[in-house]
Parts: sequence; structure tokens; C-alpha cells
Amino acid sequence: MSLKEKINQNPRLKKWVHGALVRTHEARPRTWVKWFVNPFVHKKGPGAVIRRRTRTDVLPFNRFELGERSIIEDFSTVNNGSGDVIIGHHTLVGMSNVIIGPVTLGNNIILAQHVVISGLNHIYEDALRPIADQHVRTAPVVVEDDCWIAANVVITAGVTIGRHSVVAAGSVVTKNVPPFSIAAGNPARLIKQYDAEKKEWVRV
Repeated sequence: MSLKEKINQNPRLKKWVHGALVRTHEARPRTWVKWFVNPFVHKKGPGAVIRRRTRTDVLPFNRFELGERSIIEDFSTVNNGSGDVIIGHHTLVGMSNVIIGPVTLGNNIILAQHVVISGLNHIYEDALRPIADQHVRTAPVVVEDDCWIAANVVITAGVTIGRHSVVAAGSVVTKNVPPFSIAAGNPARLIKQYDAEKKEWVRV
């Protein structure tokens, strides 16, 4: 049994460990975690850049990886508290993006400005309790290689964006997008797909 499994099976120990890593009612790790733990736990590839004004709320009990020559621009937030955040090679996370795990981004992806990708949802079924006091539910988000996610897009939990697809600005993606597709709207729907025989993008 791994150390993580032992901690998860002991509620008192889990609460103590969590309190040592993060202040109560906060998502940001304590300074000692950022300085003395995360640099030795999380992987950052050669040439990868995290801009100075990025908020990295990453903790050692879930994975955070930034691939070779990938960039996270200023004013973005990355949070792996609810699941792993894996970012591939040569991927751009644009200004003011929010990425909340579990999220996997492939290689050669462009995320424009103000993109929100969240693998987390709040449970609200109990109408007699504040939503903030109820549990959360997670479902992995995957953006495959070579995609372009335009400005102000929201990608919700459990969605996969297929390879070499485009999501138009301002879209809210609640369902999977097939590879080689263009999706737009709220909720997003397919508007074009690439026809390999015609070698052109064709309206759906």
C-alpha cells in the first residue's frame, strides 16, 4: 500500500496532512510546500516557462507536469488539488487561463486568453445544505494534440477534445468534440469537420 493510500484511508491523518500543506478554506499551498517540496516532486521540461504572475496552486499529492518548451502565461491559475494537471510539449497556456484538474493537455496546443478548463464540479443535490459544504465530483478533461482553443472558451468536466480540432471563441463545451472538427456556440456543437478525401473543411 502506498503512502498516499494509507493517508486517504485514515481520516484524521488525512485532515492533518492537508492542514500542513494548505491553510483551511484555501486552495493555495503553504509557502514551504512551494519552495521545498514542489520543485522536487513535479516535472518541468527543458525550456518550459511559468511566468512570474502565474498562480500555481499545485500540491504534492497529485501530479503536475509541464512539457518541453511549454509556456504558462501571466495571470493564469493552475490547480491540481482535485486531480492531476498534465501539460504536454510545445503547448501555450494563454494569459488569464484557469486550469483545474484532472486535466490533460497534449502537445502543440494553443490556448488563447481567458480559457477555463475544469475537471471539477460542485455537488448541489442537497437543497438544505450550502453548496460550499457539499462534496465535489471530478471527471477528467482531455485536450488532444494540435488543438486551438480560442478566447473565452469554457470546457467542462468529462469532455475530450479530439486531435487537431478548433473550438471557436466564447464557446461552452459540454460534450466531446471528435478529432479534426470545429465546434462553436453555447452549448458548443459541431459546425465543420475535415474531409480527408476532399482535403478541405466541410460544414456538418
